[in-house]
Amino acid sequence: FTPSLHLAGASEEMAPPIQQNFMIPKKEINIVSDMGKWKRSQAYADYMGFILTLNEGVRGKKLTCDYKVSEPIEKLVALLNTLDRWIDETPPVDQPSRFGNKAFRTWYAKLDQEAENLVAAVIPKHLASAAPEVAVYLKEAVGNSTRIDYGTGHEAAFAAFLCCLCKIGVLRVDDQMAIVFKVFNRYLEVMRKLQKTYRMEPAGSQGVWGLDDFQFLPFIWGSSQLIDHPNLEPRHFVDEKVVNENHKDFMFLECILFITEMKTGPFAEHSNQLWNISAVPSWSKVNQGLIRMYKAECLEKFPVIQHFKFGSLLPIQPVTS
Repeated sequence: FTPSLHLAGASEEMAPPIQQNFMIPKKEINIVSDMGKWKRSQAYADYMGFILTLNEGVRGKKLTCDYKVSEPIEKLVALLNTLDRWIDETPPVDQPSRFGNKAFRTWYAKLDQEAENLVAAVIPKHLASAAPEVAVYLKEAVGNSTRIDYGTGHEAAFAAFLCCLCKIGVLRVDDQMAIVFKVFNRYLEVMRKLQKTYRMEPAGSQGVWGLDDFQFLPFIWGSSQLIDHPNLEPRHFVDEKVVNENHKDFMFLECILFITEMKTGPFAEHSNQLWNISAVPSWSKVNQGLIRMYKAECLEKFPVIQHFKFGSLLPIQPVTS
């Protein structure tokens, strides 16, 4: 596949026609047997193409390296900064249960109300009609306000949100590194703050059998960053000193740092899957294995995908190309 196909706007003919009929995305995967529809869909092909394009785009690159930062990237960071500020303005409330602080619902109600305006501020005027469709993915990307939980399905909604912005030509092919290093990384910081502040439950967590309670994509892109690193090998990420010295450069190590802050006890016990991964000989093998695991454990699991929404930008229709 060609990256330009998934990051629209690289060439003019790839940019979708402006008179596209945008729509409010809706659920299409209602029973387990619908999963075949998802795997054959244009949405799945575009989503996976987007993830893999970014995976190549950040290969061997540090978070701190130089890359182009376009105006839409700056606006997306500003949007995430707004969400962050709202957390400060919505402190957790006193309640008997330790997890799932109800103040999250207050915070979420604000996003629910403002999402379209937030998105409209990121996209150009002539694409204003796309805002209601794209905003749905933003609202789905921060966790569930009823259950006060967060998991890889919510993370996927944020990736879908960014994918939609590529499909309407707001983000372009030369934004790849900034999408991961600036926007997605900022998103992770805000999600970690939400998880900590409101003590969110992990959604659909597999406990010690899962990779991580909350995220998956930063492990994929983070392992790609480390491919062909001159001295950091997978076995090093369980070494506290290595993590402390390098986490600002590598998303993968930033994830490890967060896990060790949040969990107690031996690493091999609370994060068994990651412990196993540290025995893999090379980062490229880790990267390939994580992509396979992501498809199997997240994208092909009904409890995760039943919540995914489909519209004009990520259609449920079978793949055409």
